[in-house]
Amino acid sequence: MIASVLAANRGEIACRVFRTCRDAGIRTVAVHSDADENALHTRMADVAVRLPGASPADTYLRGDLIVKAAVAAGADAVHPGYGFLSENADFARAVRDAGLVWVGPPPEAIEAMASKTRAKELMGIAPLTDVTEADLPVLVKAAAGGGGRGMRVVRRLADLDAALTAARAEAASAFGDGEVFVERYLGGDAGGRHVEVQILADSHGTVWALGTRDCSLQRRHQKVIEEAPAPGLTPELTAELHRLAVRAARAVDYVGAGTVEFLVAGGTAHFLEMNTRLQVEHPVTEAVFGIDLVALQLRIAEGHALDADPPHPHGHAVEARLYAEDPANGWAPQTGRLHRLAVPDGIRLDTGYTDGDDIGVHYDPMLAKAVAHAPTRAEAVRRLAGALERTAVHGPVTNRDLLVRSLRHEEFTSGRMDTGFYDRHLAALTRPAPDPLAPLAAALADASTRTGRFGGWRNLPSQPQVKRYAMAGEEHEVHYTHTRTGLTAEGVRVVHADAERVVLETDGVQRRFDVARYGDRVHVNTTTLTALPRFPDPTTHHAPGSLLAPMPGTVVRVAEGLTEGATVQEGQPLLWLEAMKMEHRITAPATGTLAELNAVPGQQVTVGSVLAVVRAA
Repeated sequence: MIASVLAANRGEIACRVFRTCRDAGIRTVAVHSDADENALHTRMADVAVRLPGASPADTYLRGDLIVKAAVAAGADAVHPGYGFLSENADFARAVRDAGLVWVGPPPEAIEAMASKTRAKELMGIAPLTDVTEADLPVLVKAAAGGGGRGMRVVRRLADLDAALTAARAEAASAFGDGEVFVERYLGGDAGGRHVEVQILADSHGTVWALGTRDCSLQRRHQKVIEEAPAPGLTPELTAELHRLAVRAARAVDYVGAGTVEFLVAGGTAHFLEMNTRLQVEHPVTEAVFGIDLVALQLRIAEGHALDADPPHPHGHAVEARLYAEDPANGWAPQTGRLHRLAVPDGIRLDTGYTDGDDIGVHYDPMLAKAVAHAPTRAEAVRRLAGALERTAVHGPVTNRDLLVRSLRHEEFTSGRMDTGFYDRHLAALTRPAPDPLAPLAAALADASTRTGRFGGWRNLPSQPQVKRYAMAGEEHEVHYTHTRTGLTAEGVRVVHADAERVVLETDGVQRRFDVARYGDRVHVNTTTLTALPRFPDPTTHHAPGSLLAPMPGTVVRVAEGLTEGATVQEGQPLLWLEAMKMEHRITAPATGTLAELNAVPGQQVTVGSVLAVVRAA
């Protein structure tokens, strides 16, 4: 039996594996980069081994170092999690060659399915070779890896070469393999839905197809909201999806947990790929089937057989991925201190962070996965939306409000969503809707701590106190007064005010505001404000047309032949930043002349760094 497991991963999936191991009495071993020395997964493990460096290429993608760590720490099994080396056949072989148990599929199965081009060949599908106008739109896709990296949608033939170059570069950086291929694009405006089947297979010939999952709500080809079962499928289509998934597993003598992904369009299933690992969204399947997939992975790795038939499903589950990112600003990832993360009771939260942890630049910006399970889809969706609305997320900007609005959008609640959901609705879903009473609540909470020993009121009438806050890009000024009976404000009744809680009454209705302040950032319920100084310092000005780094990261490319003095067109890509495992394109804000170019490949930049200046024509 397995006695000790090393998780060859980080963050929430390592924590997820460790929870199951602890329940089973299995000792846990973590590996960590220098950036993750104090990360939750490192603290949670019984033993931790350092991987020197910070970038994935130097740490979590170094299979040789991870195998040495497992041997040194006395682990007898390795769980790959997802991402990094989880679908690397050479790593699986190295684990086995070291005499360790590999908690995953056979290396031969990984090899057969790890390349999406080879997987399609196994399923009798050929990628496009000579692309014509009739084939458009098409999708350029990395043959290795996943997570939306190395993918580009092409709608004009003139853009194909640039998309191939960009996809190859991103795929090589993320997976060490720059192979890409082209296929017809059935997502977005084509109305396609992303549907997948969870499979589980043992070494005795049994293969389970554990229902379906819908993962259509995506940004940058990465999933945002997932659910099980996929709504609106006919029994016949569901059976066909199960049949194809089992066929894919049997074609490569699969063992362990895996996922077969499809694009469903026009009532027809189109095979996409097989992920030879656990998926981020596996908790919705666990909730519906009442199982622990990691525990089953471990049992299969120990040689145990599955029951002849899988358990019966019950109810519906929905998962939302909480990211440190700004959806209204090109999904730009965010960094900084996560002061607090708390969800209401009754919601499953899988996370790799705790209060006070720092969100860095090296890894994916996902903070957590929140999962709700209920007897019906409508109840599960309502429960998750309500819980996220009450979730405290104090720190960098997140997509929490987007998740709540997405879950309550009529297209989603009716089950009519597709992979083009955010292409159509992002602007409306990210439109600011701040609470107009939040600045007053923030001011009163702050004032309650500044009254001193004898209070802040005066015998003689005095002018109201004034405080200023920035909220949703606008400045708000609020007025309040200290009196013998406490704090007052025009138009409302102040029922209670202390540093953490303010109760205001308007038109006979009382509302409670939970307040938390960290420096000049103030969180009032779900609204975030910035306290402005009473006497602001002169504002730092940048030259018109300055392109500022939207996030800390690395300059990976500058447009070929681009030099100062060149003429550029509005929207023209000038350079590319890599941050949090994604490539971000910086484009010209207007047609004109490139007056300054301050970026070179390999350069590390901070938020607000001036990358270039374009002087408008």
